[in-house]
Amino acid sequence: MSALLFVVPVPDLTKSARKALVHLNGQKLHCGENGVTLYLSYVNSVTCEEEKSAPLPEGLVLAEDFVSLEEEALLLAAIDWSSTNDDVTAQKALKHRRVKHYGFEFRYDNNNVDKDKPLTAGLPEECLPVLERCVRDGHINIMPDQLTVNQYESGQGIPPHVDTHSAFEDTIISLSLGAKTVMEFRHPDGRLVPVVLPGRSLLVMKGESRYLWTHGITPRKFDMVPAHDPLSPSYTTSDGGTDRNLTLSKRGTRTSFTFRKIRHEPCRCAFLSACDSKGAISGPSSPPPSPPSLPCCRADATRLEAEYVHQVYDAIASHFSSTRHSPWPRVCHFLSLLPPGSVLADVGCGNGKYLGVNPEVIAVGCDRSFALVQICAERGFQALVSDALCVPLRTASCDACISIAVIHHFSTQERRLAAVRELVRLLKPGGQALIYVWAFEQEYNKQRSKYLKEHPENLNTIDNTSEDGQEPHAESRRQLEENDRPVDSLQDVSKVADGKLSVHTNRTAFNTQDLLVPWHLKEGEKKNHKKKESEKPPADSCSSSSLSFKTRLDCDHTSSPGCDSNMSSGSGLDTSDSKPGPSDDTTQTSSSPQKSEFESGPAPVFHRYYHVFQQGELEQLCVQVAGVKVQSRYHDQGNWCVILEKD
Repeated sequence: MSALLFVVPVPDLTKSARKALVHLNGQKLHCGENGVTLYLSYVNSVTCEEEKSAPLPEGLVLAEDFVSLEEEALLLAAIDWSSTNDDVTAQKALKHRRVKHYGFEFRYDNNNVDKDKPLTAGLPEECLPVLERCVRDGHINIMPDQLTVNQYESGQGIPPHVDTHSAFEDTIISLSLGAKTVMEFRHPDGRLVPVVLPGRSLLVMKGESRYLWTHGITPRKFDMVPAHDPLSPSYTTSDGGTDRNLTLSKRGTRTSFTFRKIRHEPCRCAFLSACDSKGAISGPSSPPPSPPSLPCCRADATRLEAEYVHQVYDAIASHFSSTRHSPWPRVCHFLSLLPPGSVLADVGCGNGKYLGVNPEVIAVGCDRSFALVQICAERGFQALVSDALCVPLRTASCDACISIAVIHHFSTQERRLAAVRELVRLLKPGGQALIYVWAFEQEYNKQRSKYLKEHPENLNTIDNTSEDGQEPHAESRRQLEENDRPVDSLQDVSKVADGKLSVHTNRTAFNTQDLLVPWHLKEGEKKNHKKKESEKPPADSCSSSSLSFKTRLDCDHTSSPGCDSNMSSGSGLDTSDSKPGPSDDTTQTSSSPQKSEFESGPAPVFHRYYHVFQQGELEQLCVQVAGVKVQSRYHDQGNWCVILEKD
């Protein structure tokens, strides 16, 4: 284990700070049976940039101190967690929290409610005064008829989600009781707004904040929150601005009361991309969804990546991780050359297979996939959820960065360039970054990559291996020739027919640079995928599926989940002779034929967006970044690779 501290000089204490650096840096500390190595870094000053407060999502209202201490105690006492009579109330013990439903049970097997089977007990009578006040204050127009109570212990959370549109009416209100927490709201274009939820506060979601923004609580034991010190000159009241004084808030037990009104007609919201009522295909005669187009603006790019990269990796995380276990030799060689005590950032770390390669360095990983970061944590690695375009690490704080099989998932030249710039920003002067991207040229120097050699026709296996799944061939252990092709001689192979992305046939040569690559969920993961989908909650407990139908282009949504449909090859989709299963009956129980049909039927197929790089294209991208030079470049088993050094 290791710990990293930054020693900042204070007037009259500079000498002491330097002395602490000399005597403590690299010292081993004993913490019980475990040893910890302490590393210190001395800096002359730390700049504090003024940050503008992000406005709350449209339609979101937070009312603090909405209930009194006495009302809070009455509400908490009204919930009998010892009761197990599911005919009266429905109680569940989920992985990260426990939950109790009143009025109607939210079904985790289909992410909806059984509107024809209300629970015999209505909402607790202790809730009535609070709800009447909500009506008087204009937060709601009609009394709710469904309540979900969630209880979170310290360190627990809930994944980002959007509440099921077809299950509940527009306005959803959630009362936070007990300890405070931070809920994060994220827009499809990448905007992130963290909202502190104090105890006894009421959160009101309607319109865009209810239908479009995801909301979730990151599982952790501490939150960074405004200090709210009225004596501080930087303290700002709730009418706007920011509080630059921050403090750590230790989480405790938090209980949320989330009230909703059951919807009995299809949702008619304006947010089609997130709506299960308007987005779902209905009827056997519905045409297959059209493949996505190449983005023409920033908003298009973020939507494409959210649907065909971020959501896919969250859905396939467990299966994906099981195929990523052997680090590549040349990446390991780069990591082995780092001096002890070096700070390494693995941007797009996946399941963390490179975070433990060199135990002498301080390795921190980040990934956009919440599920993959959880796998890193389970393996004992330090990792956090972060976008590769905005890594929450200090500028010039890293001795080295790696970006392995990440940048090819960005869908525009501008965003790929921004990803390289972010790596360079993290580096100290003299620091190095190693970048791998999937190559358009899968045959190089008359050698076919392992990706082409292991064609399914020869292996008789379902293939999910792409650039980041290849176990390096013996050829990659030898020094490959440096790229001697001029960077200005790139061919124009980036155009796609009608602007639509096509689905690539695995283990074949590429005929375009922008494409969708299939991922077949293996048999053993189908049940896990179904379980994960069924446990996605709305508001504080229930949600629509975060993966829209368009992501699984070859799945027939008139059949049971995961069944491949017979789509024509003219649409650019894989054809399948699998017969569709029965219609998806959302009122069936978990023991119904629907579940067994899923478990025995074909596995779901997901599609990931890629931009495969031509020879010389990666270097051409890197030379546009000021203050960095390309130290070396090479081709490694179907990947173009560069090592950058910051001036």
